[in-house]
Amino acid sequence: MHRSLPPLRALRAFEAAARHLSFAQAAAELGVTPGAVSHQIKALEDRVGAPLFHRLTRALRLTEAGEAALPLLTEGFDRLADGAARLQLRDDENLLTVSVSPGFGSLWLVPRLDRFRRQHPKIEVRIDGTDRLVDVANGEADVAIRYGPGGYTNVQSQRLFAMRATPVCSPGLLARGLPLQSPADLAHHTLLHVEWKEAEGSWRTWLLAAGATDVDPFKGPRFTKEEMAVRAALEGEGIALIGDRMAADHLASGRLVCPFSADLSTPLVFAYFLLSPLNWQDDPKITCFSNWVLAEAKLVGDLGSERH
Repeated sequence: MHRSLPPLRALRAFEAAARHLSFAQAAAELGVTPGAVSHQIKALEDRVGAPLFHRLTRALRLTEAGEAALPLLTEGFDRLADGAARLQLRDDENLLTVSVSPGFGSLWLVPRLDRFRRQHPKIEVRIDGTDRLVDVANGEADVAIRYGPGGYTNVQSQRLFAMRATPVCSPGLLARGLPLQSPADLAHHTLLHVEWKEAEGSWRTWLLAAGATDVDPFKGPRFTKEEMAVRAALEGEGIALIGDRMAADHLASGRLVCPFSADLSTPLVFAYFLLSPLNWQDDPKITCFSNWVLAEAKLVGDLGSERH
């Protein structure tokens, strides 16, 4: 079947730039110059006949067309990467494939992964960054980490940690002088939204719990990926409402701060779970990773487990 597609290089440049909201970071990821990324995106915009970014003075924002295309393209490149990996995959007993959402991977797992490699240097880790469902029971990945309500079937399910929705922003934003002493002061600030959290952990839910009924809970840009909202917060573009565990490293380093007291964070019903085959203890590499990630999670949250 013939598929009429724009050049793959242009699609890759757009997807990377849209995910990072930065031509420079996209260029670093792709191994090219920011000018090359800009050229490819301009060519793509000319081909589709519509702008894909709002180019602001110090930031990028996706247009409606760009927002609609990004999750589909990200999933498409994830699937291409999976397919290519399957062509090359060795029957290697030391290769461990870990499926995680891109947000959890970049914000929590990857910053800690070097500790696992130092403890288990013979295990080769492959991180499959995707939000799509994977069949751990049938070996599509060795283990998966997913955010949800629990109750997973046909797998070993162990809770890593629950979270609390916490407003975070850059210290530079506080230094600008706009008041931010109470939740009511959010009326003077930009709210950064994560679209997939509208059902839980939304600004509307948090503002109601905080009693800030005069603040518009829908104002501000929306992001399809949590890590994009965190990046915007780091750049001082507004205040993001993020699970506290996902912001833990940035908070510890001082790159992000909580403008309000911990009492104003709200518990989230969903949690992160480690999913592995029911016979996971028969595979040494899965056992090593499971024990390690559960120990890491214990440092930042309460532990629980369930088996179905």
